[in-house]
Amino acid sequence: MTSQNIDKIADLFPNCITETIDEKGNLKRAVNFDLLRQMLSDEIIEGDEAYEFTWVGKKAAIVEANKPIRKTLRPCPEESVDWDTTENLYIEGDNLEVLKLLQESYLGKVKMIYVDPPYNTGNDFVYADDFRIASDEWEIESGAVDEEGNRMIKNTNSNGRFHSDWCSMMYSRLLLARNLLTDDGAIFISIDDNEQTNIKNLCNEIYGEENKVAEFVVIRAEGGGMAKQVIKGHDYLYVYAKNVAKFIPLGKPKDVRGKIVERNGERYWIQEDWLRKEFGKYGNCHYEEILEYKGQEKLDEINAGLANDQYMLIPKSNGMNIVGKLRNLKEDSSKFYSVLKHLSSNGIVDLRALNMDKYFSYPKPVSLISEMVSGLTLFSRKK
Repeated sequence: MTSQNIDKIADLFPNCITETIDEKGNLKRAVNFDLLRQMLSDEIIEGDEAYEFTWVGKKAAIVEANKPIRKTLRPCPEESVDWDTTENLYIEGDNLEVLKLLQESYLGKVKMIYVDPPYNTGNDFVYADDFRIASDEWEIESGAVDEEGNRMIKNTNSNGRFHSDWCSMMYSRLLLARNLLTDDGAIFISIDDNEQTNIKNLCNEIYGEENKVAEFVVIRAEGGGMAKQVIKGHDYLYVYAKNVAKFIPLGKPKDVRGKIVERNGERYWIQEDWLRKEFGKYGNCHYEEILEYKGQEKLDEINAGLANDQYMLIPKSNGMNIVGKLRNLKEDSSKFYSVLKHLSSNGIVDLRALNMDKYFSYPKPVSLISEMVSGLTLFSRKK
């Protein structure tokens, strides 16, 4: 019963599941009841914030996510395009407040969420991109100084004061985003080196480490640079499913290396080496030799396939024929590779068309979002 109850709590609050040691010294799953009580409260519950991935303000971030909101969405037909017929919805506002409002109508109904958060670089962007809290505030709240003001730890750039507010900002939003996802949905998050570790820790806690689908490396720049050490030419893209057991794998169109033919209005590519693989590494794969190597049953299968356009014969110079398998281009697909290439320069071109290229230094190109959307739906369309 204990194990089953923990499973039920994990379905609702995966961030409240932790590990502990039993009386025999073995690791076992357990519930972080302090965190669970906080998840069910709209007030900050007293207690130490320690042991797990934590920072100054983590409990406050949970409270912020749980607070009700007394606002509503206001339609703007005069600023819209094709108001009566469009299937798109664009919402402008504070994203935390918008996420709360969306809970009313879209709870458990969103297939995909893409997030391109501030990278916490401290650079001067059009949005706030530096979530570092004041040094004295952090030192007092975290206990980094004693009552007499003596510093207890060395203040370096690796200290938590450079990340705490950013983690709080992301935590409340990722909590709410998970509520919106369908059981087979997923969230996609772009990030760079500054907060890569923290976004991974946040998602492991909120979505569950077992629900991580991918950790993509996205090449965004090519050529030289002025870096003192290493030329940085990539970002990261994390993908977490709400429930990986129900998540349909990401798919992409097959990299076609054979000839393309048309049959009954459909386009196919010819896979010429499939029978060679069935015969073995050193075997032949001619139609005239199928009976000798594979028997009458295989020959009947091939003949039936030739009759209904599953296969086709390809004449060779030796007077015999290769049996090519026809693969439908619309249905044939493969899995994603962990390295993607979507250059920021292409994103600038996309923004230039909107007269917005001057606002962002490293914009995400439309191609990145397009590939993720198609990847999420390709296999599911075949079901």
